[in-house]
Amino acid sequence: MAKPLDPIIQQAKRAAHEVLLHNADGPHDHLPRTAGWGYPEPYTRDLLISGLGILASGDPALLASLLRVMATLANNQSNLGHIPSLVDAPEDRGASDTTPLFLLLAGVLRKELHQPNYLAGPVAKALRWMAYQTTDDRVLVAQQPTSDWRDEHWVLGHGLFVNALVYGFLKVLGQRERAEELQGALNGPDDSIAPGQSEEGLSVRGQPTYAMWSYKVLRDERCDLLGNSLAIITGLASPERAGQMVTWIEAQCETMRASGELALELPPCFFPFVLPTESDWHPRYELYNLPGNYHNGGIWPFVCGFYVAALVAAGRLDLAETKLRALTDLVRPAREAKVAFGFNEWFRAQNGQPSGQDWQTWSASMYLYAAACVEKGEVLFF
Repeated sequence: MAKPLDPIIQQAKRAAHEVLLHNADGPHDHLPRTAGWGYPEPYTRDLLISGLGILASGDPALLASLLRVMATLANNQSNLGHIPSLVDAPEDRGASDTTPLFLLLAGVLRKELHQPNYLAGPVAKALRWMAYQTTDDRVLVAQQPTSDWRDEHWVLGHGLFVNALVYGFLKVLGQRERAEELQGALNGPDDSIAPGQSEEGLSVRGQPTYAMWSYKVLRDERCDLLGNSLAIITGLASPERAGQMVTWIEAQCETMRASGELALELPPCFFPFVLPTESDWHPRYELYNLPGNYHNGGIWPFVCGFYVAALVAAGRLDLAETKLRALTDLVRPAREAKVAFGFNEWFRAQNGQPSGQDWQTWSASMYLYAAACVEKGEVLFF
């Protein structure tokens, strides 16, 4: 049974819908724009992630815009099956997350449209591309630094976010055996694998959340909120582990609030922050990725939308509703626009200052998705 939401949440839902309609017809071949006034370009990852909220909205006009994005991406797919970083720019390549996102949305759309062969040819090509994205010809997908949505943050080798997407599309496309193989590898290491051939896995000793990335003897065991949320939503993490992950994340956030590192009731996208004194600090971080900013622990509404959905998936319905209210407060402030709800891109962790573009498409879309999951008491599409 659907749960009635607070009037302020209903008001925010209407505002989010307005943002998506405003952004649906942009200046690039009438493709959606990534933000209301900045970012007129149709960034692939942003628009595909936004597909979840578009489907949750049930709006035929928004669905038509999503289908246009998918069809254009299929037409601009490389000969080898890679999906470009910009929907309308087939030569803009190199992203590690665009092809798995395309496959995930294609699988969801097949079910929602009742079309089991939707984009059959492009899906087959994209699956072939993904099959070659492993470094050891097994199952864990590898990536280059700054090639996923964190274009100012290093993720090396086997990243959690991209591999969680792969697990998700394998499940929605019905490739259960391959999905189970990937699940085993991500939950590794597997002691039965011979020395010298081990897959590192992303489990962290004494910590329920997954590592951000791992490659050979190198790894980053900090918490990637988006990757861990996807692990819960898709079922990559067991129900028991999902509950432990939520408890751990909330406890870490309380500690950060007590220390002054976190001013808001929602988690940063990444924590603990990388500090200038640490070995994995890069010079560019001084300009673009300071602690508590941007990809180094900024608070992103679209990521928080995934976290709210993960709380629903973990059975923490009361906490999900509490965090949805916090997200409603977060999407109000604007950096420049004179609007009731800013749906800004990201916020500084230490003071909650909006620091990105207003009326960001995925901020509005993932708010709708999170609200729908709380309202229905279940995770949509997975």
